[in-house]
Amino acid sequence: MLGAGVAGLQAIGTAKRLGARVFANDIRPASADEVASMGGTFIRLDLETAEAAGGYARQLSSDAGTRQRQLLAPHVAQSDVLITTAAVPGRSAPLLVTHEMVQGMRAGSVVVDLAAESGGNVEGSVPGRDIPIPTADGTGHVTLVGLKDPASAMASDASRLYAKNVANVLALLVRDGNLTLDFGDEVVAGACLTHAGEVRHRPTADLLAARTATAAAGQEGAL
Repeated sequence: MLGAGVAGLQAIGTAKRLGARVFANDIRPASADEVASMGGTFIRLDLETAEAAGGYARQLSSDAGTRQRQLLAPHVAQSDVLITTAAVPGRSAPLLVTHEMVQGMRAGSVVVDLAAESGGNVEGSVPGRDIPIPTADGTGHVTLVGLKDPASAMASDASRLYAKNVANVLALLVRDGNLTLDFGDEVVAGACLTHAGEVRHRPTADLLAARTATAAAGQEGAL
């Protein structure tokens, strides 16, 4: 399991109930205890920690991402089923598994990429498609499953749980029939993209600032 957020932990619990031995990795150090609580074994890598505000993951540097893939490769090769759920708010999903890493798995193995729609954790994954990847030893293939809109395929109980969460968020935003935004509440602040002409979502603001700086540098170069 790569990514031990809500989806990853649920997958760990389901796999354990089916009798599987589960190993998981996440770049947030706090997730180690959560993985253990679900019966999984945490894979510790010699990498920088990458936890942002609110317990979310932040994007690794290019060199750290390369190192991460190198360290994960032997663990991926030993897996029969690999599920990836890693996401970074406001950015494309991080690339965790290369084509060569998938080819290094045993014939008949399955890779499920829950982040396929946001760029994919696995190189070559396509939302809504199952792609056979020939193994490096030529004995067969690995099936790469790119999930498309997995939230819409949730069971009815999970759908009701999600609907209750949405209802609670709306109740937080509306008081006496009026929209009331309390930006001192981390839920409200974290869910707001823009307000009163200001970009309040920090990753989006940082990305826009970087693009503005790049465009300005290009114009100066043209002059």
